[in-house]
Amino acid sequence: MLKLHLKPDRDRSVRRFHPWIFSGAVGRVDAGAEAGAVIDVLAADGAFIGRGLYNPNSQIVCRMLTWQDEAIDVTFFESKLAAALRLRQRFFLSQDNHPTDSFRVVNSEGDGLPGLTVDKYADFLVMQISSLGMALRRTEIIAGLQKMLSPRGIFEKSTGAALLEEGLQPFVQVLAGEEPPPALRIQEHGLYFEVDTREGQKTGFFLDQRENRQWVAKLSAGRRVLNGFGYTGAFSVYAAHAGAESVITVDSSAAALTLARQNFALNNLQVNDENFVAADLFRYLRAATKAFDFIILDPPAFAHRQKDVNNAARAYKDINLQALKVIAPGGLLLSCSCSQPVSPDLFQKILFAAATDAKRAVRIIGQSGHAPDHPISIYHPEGRYLQAFLLLVD
Repeated sequence: MLKLHLKPDRDRSVRRFHPWIFSGAVGRVDAGAEAGAVIDVLAADGAFIGRGLYNPNSQIVCRMLTWQDEAIDVTFFESKLAAALRLRQRFFLSQDNHPTDSFRVVNSEGDGLPGLTVDKYADFLVMQISSLGMALRRTEIIAGLQKMLSPRGIFEKSTGAALLEEGLQPFVQVLAGEEPPPALRIQEHGLYFEVDTREGQKTGFFLDQRENRQWVAKLSAGRRVLNGFGYTGAFSVYAAHAGAESVITVDSSAAALTLARQNFALNNLQVNDENFVAADLFRYLRAATKAFDFIILDPPAFAHRQKDVNNAARAYKDINLQALKVIAPGGLLLSCSCSQPVSPDLFQKILFAAATDAKRAVRIIGQSGHAPDHPISIYHPEGRYLQAFLLLVD
């Protein structure tokens, strides 16, 4: 086995089970090590630490798979995939009192498979790969998924600028079985949604917000709700189904709003075209002339890298400030961020600044994050990206 030798005193984080080794920590690598290969990681004194996937062309030179001396083969991947599914069956699926047929099966580093994400939508699996090492092991991954779940089809949708850093090109293709239909119907907590796995955001649906949608349902009865950055209307469906007085869904994408209308119809909810607004939410809120009792803000990531944080902070403050200005006394704001570089502490400070400028009395009455099928390794805090604050506005 070829070896990667760390520099002196640069093994601490790896020994503490952080799965990434950056280029600055590498002392030397055995000649002949190829990009994507399995490689042993050794401390400067030659002590074995673990085994991972090597990519000299990436800033993350090695992504750790194991801290034991074990083979990285088909059996290894089957074991990891089976463990991921058991976790969902034990802590997620077994506690669901209403039909739910869609969830995350593999959450990258959170399941010990860095660079691999797999979402289950009804009878189909949608996979995303973001590392070279995983891309070279599609065969093993597909075999394991077929053995575990017997899906009707496995579809890969690997896109985004981060692929270039790994030396990868976008890859969108059916890997096994059938291609998911353009409008794939799924069920979540007894509600129905149509998902566009090919053209939709992420793998087609924001599964990570599942429990936050239930949160919204518990609080929406009798309220005038605004779902900002509403996408295909999942929060809106939950609110309307729970008895909201009115629900307005705002998104810049007309195509997303078409799906939102369909999702209302699927759940036998009244579809009023005037409640589905194709608009820039910043402008919409500035022009708003009526108050809302509950505003939900779930914008796309404003920051993908640390250098984006300052601009993102300004955008988050602005959109929350505008929302706070049009919330009725005693109203609620569910404010979300999916920007990984924006920490929970920073996001809370941004909300504080928005509340101060809005001159509103604001209290935090709840805080949430990922759904339980999106586990985060405690040794890999970078895996945490989603945060949600529920605010009471007086």
